[in-house]
Amino acid sequence: MKLNDKVYDVMKWCVLVFIPAATSLYVGLSMVWHWPLEEEVAKTSSLVCAFLGALLGISNLSYKLGDNYEDITKGN
Repeated sequence: MKLNDKVYDVMKWCVLVFIPAATSLYVGLSMVWHWPLEEEVAKTSSLVCAFLGALLGISNLSYKLGDNYEDITKGN
């Protein structure tokens, strides 16, 4: 699975910067303004980041191994 450069860069920025920052903002403001579901939002965000991070890792490995990735994943 190889992502094109643009998709990879956007996903990486979302996983490393946007999602954690947005989560921190919501959780922090929810304590001040008594917004609901702060724990659920934080847990959901963490799971989304982990999933997207796994996809990025697979794409990165696929890119680094090139044609060898196909052989490894097929068991050859």
